[in-house]
Amino acid sequence: MTARPANAHQARLLRLLRDGGPNSRAQLGDQVDLSRSKLAVEVDRLLETGLVVADGLAASRGGRRSHNIRLAPALRFLGVDIGATSIDVAVTNAELEVLGHLNHPMDVREGPVAVFEQVLAMASKLKVSGLVDEFDGAGIGVPGPVRFPEGVPVAPPIMPGWDGYPVREVLSQELGCPVMVDNDVNLMAMGEQHAGVARFVGDFLCVKIGTGIGCGIVVGGEVYRGTTGSAGDIGHIQVEPDGRACACGNKGCLEAHFSGAALARDAEEAARTGRSPELAALIGTGRTLTAVDVAAAAAAGDATALDLIREGGNRVGQVIAGLVSFFNPGLVVIGGGVTGLGHTLLSSVRTQVYRQSLPLATGNLPIVLGELGPNAGVTGAARLISDHLFSPA
Repeated sequence: MTARPANAHQARLLRLLRDGGPNSRAQLGDQVDLSRSKLAVEVDRLLETGLVVADGLAASRGGRRSHNIRLAPALRFLGVDIGATSIDVAVTNAELEVLGHLNHPMDVREGPVAVFEQVLAMASKLKVSGLVDEFDGAGIGVPGPVRFPEGVPVAPPIMPGWDGYPVREVLSQELGCPVMVDNDVNLMAMGEQHAGVARFVGDFLCVKIGTGIGCGIVVGGEVYRGTTGSAGDIGHIQVEPDGRACACGNKGCLEAHFSGAALARDAEEAARTGRSPELAALIGTGRTLTAVDVAAAAAAGDATALDLIREGGNRVGQVIAGLVSFFNPGLVVIGGGVTGLGHTLLSSVRTQVYRQSLPLATGNLPIVLGELGPNAGVTGAARLISDHLFSPA
């Protein structure tokens, strides 16, 4: 992809076609503040660039039939969602429909060189499958703070060896296309906004509970990253004075008391002390416990497993209640690997938020699980790069 929109009007048209699919000139005219002649000029210029193509005649609206246009069908974006313990890589078309999706377990602590070798191998596998010849752009999510303009991780607590690594520069050279980098929870929020539960909400919070905990903040339809890119790092809000040591160097952080890693540690302790028969039976087989095991034990009626989930949900809800009182969002989305704990977790979060926040903020506030699962991050990554490419050069 070499062409870029020449002005804000063309950028707006490209994003409308991305988010709404093929559309007629007349229908596009209903959504933009342009005269009919000016709209025709901008559409024709986009057709000349090859970014959009004609797509047949539209349905009649009572006069001369308009032509449909759509984004070029050959456009392909790479979405990469790097988590603490796994990598998701997907290829999408220009409308951000996921055409192919691969997942590979990997510890982010192995470092950027090893992780990106795996990312490139997965991207090559998607090419071999015939879904894509070349990528027009790539979006990358990493599980830590990112200095957004440069695409560089900054002192990420669970990513040793990544501080200052030039992710955008390195991958752009390797892939041969433009690359954008952001925090993984921001991309989850963008994915749910594009094709998930937050499609029609302008102001919302997206909380990701995985190995760590983070929050994507969307204001007026745009991700809010803060002055330096660290907005939403709620995993390091203190919930227990003089509590457990956290990977960030402080004590009592939410992430130290409830996250995928913290829950696994608490499950191991409950199993070894005999407080949880279900979990004790699992470690007797020599396996390392995970949040999935806690969910299974809770589903089997194990009281200790249920208590672990409820206690964790209460702590998360305590933090979200403060965010709701401050930000007054229209929606709270809960996502990430730990959401396999399901409605026991969600119920505890809701109880704390509705109890602690003011009725004016919570009276019509849905708190829901995300819809897209693993597709949220890769869809958001593709949206990130398309936002960049569908902006004036």
